[in-house]
Amino acid sequence: MLNLRVPTSKEWLDVVLAHFDEFLVDHAACERKASATGMSFVVRYPDRPELLEPMIAFAREELEHFHLVYRAIAERGLQLGADYRDVYVGELRALARRGGTEGLVDALLVAGVVEARGCERLKLVAEALPATDSLKSLYLDLARSEARHHALFFRLAKQFVPESEVQRRADDLLEKEAAILVGLPLEPRVH
Repeated sequence: MLNLRVPTSKEWLDVVLAHFDEFLVDHAACERKASATGMSFVVRYPDRPELLEPMIAFAREELEHFHLVYRAIAERGLQLGADYRDVYVGELRALARRGGTEGLVDALLVAGVVEARGCERLKLVAEALPATDSLKSLYLDLARSEARHHALFFRLAKQFVPESEVQRRADDLLEKEAAILVGLPLEPRVH
């Protein structure tokens, strides 16, 4: 997994487990937004054919994840929530340079960092759920997918600039991501 600078705290996991229904609703929103992120790359970069197939596949897989989490929500008699701005993702995106190849690389790296944090957190949730909980295997599968996804974004970034530049920029974003994460309130959210 990408070298996240700060691990998620046990306190975050405690909040999630104590308010798991809220977490599920938030998680569904994150999967839906991730699917939209994949399609936004397709829309914004139609002249970058090396992005199109991977981002379409990513968007489809994230939409399937949304569907799986939605089913868990429906089985519990819950409803999807209203859309809201994800402060964590918004602050990370604000760090991205705009325009040209630099903007594309930053957008890919930010998406990769978001996926890496999601991987770490979904794995924590999976490991904390009782073996008898049907969501345990779902969360293990989703954590594996997030691992593939963050690797995909970093691999794609390396197609546009040298690996050393990708690593330098990723290191910078990861340091800033740690500060963002530490500053967030403990809530039953993926981010």
